[in-house]
Amino acid sequence: MSDITSLSSLSSEEDNEQPRRNRRIRHICDRSDPFIEFDATDFRMRFKFRKETVLEILRRFEHLITPASKRNKAISPLNQLLITLRFYATGAFQNCLGDHIHISQPSVSRIIARITRCIAHRSNIEIRMPDPNESVQVCSDFYGIANFPRVVGAIDCTHIKITSPGGENAELYRNRKGYFSINVEAVCDAHLIIRHIVAGWPGSVHDATIFNDGPLPVNFQGGRHGANNFLLGDSGYPCKLFLLTPLLHPRTPAEETISLPFFWSSY
Repeated sequence: MSDITSLSSLSSEEDNEQPRRNRRIRHICDRSDPFIEFDATDFRMRFKFRKETVLEILRRFEHLITPASKRNKAISPLNQLLITLRFYATGAFQNCLGDHIHISQPSVSRIIARITRCIAHRSNIEIRMPDPNESVQVCSDFYGIANFPRVVGAIDCTHIKITSPGGENAELYRNRKGYFSINVEAVCDAHLIIRHIVAGWPGSVHDATIFNDGPLPVNFQGGRHGANNFLLGDSGYPCKLFLLTPLLHPRTPAEETISLPFFWSSY
């Protein structure tokens, strides 16, 4: 009688295991392809980039993330990048991201870390301030916006919201608006291409402090971005020979004219 019970129990376990095994097989074989599944509008809504832009990003480091073989339906470089971009765009739980393309949560976690490292390693190549030769064209592009000469960049900071990091210094990350953040400094050119970025300062740190502690003041004083060129910033920055800010309290018609440069209104 006990042998019959054991056989019955074993048969029941095998019956329960079979659907799980089938689900795992389907999980591997039926991965969706967002590039085919979504049209241009829906794709950009979900991933925040055009398909052509995603392919251009992928081209920069595809050779670094291509699987060594295609065994077990290895995840393609394109799907790895799309998973990461979707995570950047939504901050969704990794289980939810994996469910859509049929990838496990641990795989999603490894993919996001791998792609993020590839992108970060290219920062020194893709993000750079113009040298004296390139600054001529950059200044010309800015001049074409509002006849504002000798501008090589527009600078500002933005707060990237984070959860509390905890610990004794957690409150350093609480900004003046009351939430935890990282204060990120960026400089863009006339085409809104990021030319310089400083990330990592706690949200409570003032924009001017980040600027003064960074490399830009020394580089401008040394003429590395063209002689007598300057940045445009808002009133949160100190006015310097290489950083122009609006007049806070204009007193004459001429000062009122230049207190809010036409450059800003053109954006």
